[in-house]
Formats: sequence, structure tokens, C-alpha cells
Amino acid sequence: MIGGERGLSEQHRRKNLESDHSSSSWTLETRSQPGDPGVLACFAMAAEARWCYRGDPQEEQCAPLVQFTNGKLKSSENMNFTLYRNKDTNNPKKKNKRMLNAETERLSYVGNNFSTGAMKSRTPCRYFVGVLDKNSGQMEVYNAELFNMQPLISDGVADDDLSEYLTKSYREKIDMCIEAFGTNKQRRALNSRRMNEVGKEVLNKAVTKAAEDIIETKGVAALVSDAAEGDKADVSLVLPPCHEDAGRPEDVYKLEDIIPPAEYEALQAPAAAFMNVTSEEILKMAEEKRYCSFVLDELKAMPLDEKKRDHKARCLSFLDCLVKLSSQRVVKKKLALGPDCPLIVSNQLVKNFTALSFGNGRLQNQVSASMKVKITAYAIALALHINNFQTDLTVLQRDLKMRDSRILDIAKAMRLKISKSKSLSGLDEHKLGTLSLPLPVYKMPSGGRKRKAN
Repeated sequence: MIGGERGLSEQHRRKNLESDHSSSSWTLETRSQPGDPGVLACFAMAAEARWCYRGDPQEEQCAPLVQFTNGKLKSSENMNFTLYRNKDTNNPKKKNKRMLNAETERLSYVGNNFSTGAMKSRTPCRYFVGVLDKNSGQMEVYNAELFNMQPLISDGVADDDLSEYLTKSYREKIDMCIEAFGTNKQRRALNSRRMNEVGKEVLNKAVTKAAEDIIETKGVAALVSDAAEGDKADVSLVLPPCHEDAGRPEDVYKLEDIIPPAEYEALQAPAAAFMNVTSEEILKMAEEKRYCSFVLDELKAMPLDEKKRDHKARCLSFLDCLVKLSSQRVVKKKLALGPDCPLIVSNQLVKNFTALSFGNGRLQNQVSASMKVKITAYAIALALHINNFQTDLTVLQRDLKMRDSRILDIAKAMRLKISKSKSLSGLDEHKLGTLSLPLPVYKMPSGGRKRKAN
């Protein structure tokens, strides 16, 4: 194909000069001057002419043909074209990259042959440009390359800043357009966003300086003491009320603080199923997985006294409701804890052991991580009352689906003494929690404790 819409003259001189911009990876390849025949038009051969293929008009450089995206070029007399090539000639992916800059009195234009917006041929053909000598009737044909010239909208961007402009992100270019052409609302939003942006380095310096001032004023010992008191306050929010000055173990964590009197009375109906349970019924409950392992183990050793049996049955019924609540993430139904759980007990558990959250367009009762810790603490306290203030923490840990180290931390925070014991089968080792007086001093677990890999 011979010809093209517009192009640079074969007479353009090659400068082989480096760009003035020190950080640029481009070399100045060709520059035209005003008055040069900078645009080549398509030639219609009215008479016979000979043509001769010359290849590249300059070494490793095709003749550039340009097209402007915002309209046709009326005159090329007052235009300056500058062609840049990549400096890295040893890299085969970069050595053929070219960037063309056009300067007019009103606008600057930029085009290249490597970006995603570069003009590419849609047909498998090559492009050529021909220069006709009318006197001899001979046309010399050269290789050509197409450039799609786009206007450069920027204030005060000179040739030396072209590479810097091209490396700007899409967000930065959009911000420049908003500054130049945006509405008042868009400009206000842009200014507000920029004012709210705080550099990480500035923020880190400010935080570091503030921390140094606090340490210098209060001292390290006072800060450690304040942190310890704060941690104890946080722990007390999820533990049952502890009466440290109690004279008996049963008064340290009082039963009425765990099961309120009204709920205790309402548990009479579901506890009736445990009053005269047989071994066959316990096996059937285990097969159907109606109750947790802790409850099933305790049903095998119910006291003979009817009053004590009724008390233990009510406590077991409440503990089973706690375990079922712990296994849920979001409480969606009124009877989520099972049909045997009285409504007053279910409402009390949902109120005290769930947190309100917003999801799916409505408020939900969610069993958060802190609420699961609270459920575990109350289950341990209730298990202590059931088992004469020594309970198997390993069985509870498995029912509550909690890490062994986690339940031990909760038990230590409740001032229990931890010991080890073999299970009934003798195959594995269980952890026991014992509540005894005087209560041991509580120590906060260190944050950097190493845990054994499973």
C-alpha cells in the first residue's frame, strides 16, 4: 500500500540527541522545523512513473504517518514534530518503541506505537509512503508507520515532562481533567478528598511523637499498670460476677447470677425428661445427638435424692441450651434452642449472650467471638455447681468446639486451679478445673505465648 493521510517529510533531519529530561529513557530521533514539507499526501498517478523501494528512510526508522483524533489537519506550516526512541536498544521489546510529539500554537499532541491506545492495523498489510520526483517521473517508496495523535490536555507540560505525564496513574489523570473541566461539585469533592488524605509517613511521625510524649510524662511503669487494669476490666465484662470475699466455693459464682430465679422455675418442664432417665434412653439420646456429651455423661450419675436430682436436671437443661446457643452464628428463630427450651429461657439467653448486628437489611442477633467467650465462662461456672466445684474442662471444650488453650485461659481468668487426669478409658488426658479457696491470683496471659502445632 503506497501513500498515507499525513506524514513527516523524508527531508527531516536525524539529530541523534539525547532528551534533556535526565530521568527519561527516550532518545530524540527526528525533529522537523516550521516550513519543512511535513505532510505527505496520497498521490494519484496521472501519468506513468517508475518507483523504487528504498526501505527505511533512516537507519532502523520508518517514515511516520500521523492521524489526529480531533479532526483533520488544515495546515502543517506552524507545526513542530519530535520523534523519540527508547534508549535500550539491546532489549528487543523496547528498541522499536517510538513516541511522537507534535507542537502547535494552541495544543500539543502525543502518539506512540506501544501503548494500548496505539493505532494498529486491522488487516495483514504493510504501509508505505512514496515521494514523487516530477522531473524524472520516479517515485521512491519507503517503509511507513502509523501514529494516532491525541491532544495533551495539561497546564504547563513541556517536552521534558512528557515521560512524567505518561507515567501518571489513571486516577491522577482523571483528577487533572476534573481540575480543568469539572463541575463545581466535582471540584469540591476533589478538594475534600485531597484534604482528607494523610500521608503515612506524616501520620507515623505524629503517632511516634505522641507516644514518646506520653511515655516521658507518665513513665513506662504507669502505662503497664494502666494497660493491665484495662485488660482486667475487659475480662470482667464476659465473666460471671465473682465474689472474691466469699467464705464458701458455692458463693464465689452464685447460681442465681448464672440462672435467674424465674428461668430456674421455668426449667422444671424440660428437666422432667432427666428425672427418671434409664441407660437405654441415654444410649438413644447419644445416637440421636439430642444433647451434648457433658449432659449425657452427667445423666449416668444422677443423685438418688429427689430434690438434688431435680436441681441437677435443671442445671443440665440450662447448660445444654448454652451449648446449643454457642454452636450458632446468628439466632434467626424463636425456637432456635430447640422445642424443649422454655420461651422465657430462650429470650433471656438471646438477650444476654448475643450482640445486635445489621445484616441483610435488618437487625440480627449474632453470637460474636466475645459472646462465645461469655457463654463458655457461664457454662464452666454452671458445670462447677453440677460437679461439686471440680469439672472436666476437656469435655466442655469439645462440646463448645473451642481450642484447648482458649478454654484454659478462660478457666484461669475465673481463678480456677488446672490439673490433669486420665479419662475413663485411660487413652487420653483430660484437664480439670477446680474452684477452691483462697482464690489464686489472676495473671494476664502473655500475648507472645508460643503454641504447639497440632
